[in-house]
Amino acid sequence: MAGLAHRVPELGALELLLAVARLGSLGRAARELGITQPAASSRIRSMERQLGVALVDRSPSGSRLTDAGALVTDWARRIVEAAEAFDAGAQALRGRRDSRLRVAASMTIAEYLLPGWLIALRGRRPDTAVSLLAGNSAAVVERLLADEADLGFVEGLSVPAGLDETVIAHDRLIVVTAPGHPWARRRRPLSAAELASTPLILREEGSGTRQVLDAALGGLARPLLELSSTTAVKASAVSGAGPAVLSELAVGEELAARRLVSVPVEDVRLDRDLRAVWRTGHRPAGPGRDLLALTRV
Repeated sequence: MAGLAHRVPELGALELLLAVARLGSLGRAARELGITQPAASSRIRSMERQLGVALVDRSPSGSRLTDAGALVTDWARRIVEAAEAFDAGAQALRGRRDSRLRVAASMTIAEYLLPGWLIALRGRRPDTAVSLLAGNSAAVVERLLADEADLGFVEGLSVPAGLDETVIAHDRLIVVTAPGHPWARRRRPLSAAELASTPLILREEGSGTRQVLDAALGGLARPLLELSSTTAVKASAVSGAGPAVLSELAVGEELAARRLVSVPVEDVRLDRDLRAVWRTGHRPAGPGRDLLALTRV
């Protein structure tokens, strides 16, 4: 058994190989495991050097296992399954200390995405108790840095020092207004200057939505109302109080029913990434790891 660790690839590399076999793509396998594609390529090359055989054929259309790679994958599956059994036993010995997951999420994610993820997590881990702290992106960051949450979800433009991140989805902000507003009948897009000069119903400072809009308009956004939840902003816009800027995720039903109208805008970048974040060096494990995986399904 001496030196076995030097001859057998590490568990993470074997999990990556299994993901490549299942997904047919090194890039998709990397995303599923929360690593970059260059890191995944490097891990595969290192494993090939260690074993002395080619494992994966790469092409523009995807990644295919070599004959040797298919055989190694079968062996790897047994090792990974044994490791999972070991982990399950170790968790039982810990007396269910991991049975509570603390999640902090920004408002849009908490309202429109997180419920579905938590339902799926319940199917995987029915005995896990999840506590949810909802607030704006700045509040989520504060919770994580104070060790008051295990995993967070934010919508802002960047993540401060002390946190690690992975992009889980992409989103777009849109300008909406009630059907009776003059903008609802416009035939040409709004300019950045028009948007910046018009008082808007906005989320409060510190929210990811506000960060993106302020960056797009150079900090010139003018609040007509500042509200602390997406639902409140939406309700005010539906009532005819004025135009609002909201996530596309939040207004699908209202747009379909014509309670709100989307107003095109030109030369204003309102796209954003949605991120999962955690304290540096504390990558989610157990229920947190499972929840993170579910966000990419």
